[in-house]
Amino acid sequence: MLRGLTTVAYLAADLDAAKNWYTEVLGTEPYFDRTEYVEFRIGDYEHELGILDSRFLGDLSGSEAGGSDAVPAGPGGAIVYWHVDDAQVAYDRLIELGAQPFQPPRDFGEGFIGASVIDPFGNVLGVMYNPHYLAVLERRVG
Repeated sequence: MLRGLTTVAYLAADLDAAKNWYTEVLGTEPYFDRTEYVEFRIGDYEHELGILDSRFLGDLSGSEAGGSDAVPAGPGGAIVYWHVDDAQVAYDRLIELGAQPFQPPRDFGEGFIGASVIDPFGNVLGVMYNPHYLAVLERRVG
């Protein structure tokens, strides 16, 4: 079911500082830069490293945004998304297998559909239908 890494998303209370620091570390500007989220494409396979302003975490989980010092009540930190052919089907199957909902499937825009669950061991597991992943795969396979 899991086909490969798509996006690693980190939280930051100060998005501008995080964007500047990662720009310096990575040696490149983000290709996607919004008020609440920035994203870099890095490495040989153009993996995606995203940074989400933690004030917007509530918007993703369906709850109220908690302000600049918002910290999730449960698991926190990075969410690693794995490419899947259908995010809703993968999410439903994970729930069937005993995972707890974390972020229900939603459209991130431009064809990216993602969701995450908390596995039975307390880890956050993200699944995403990611057109970029497929485009990179197509270039490799030809």
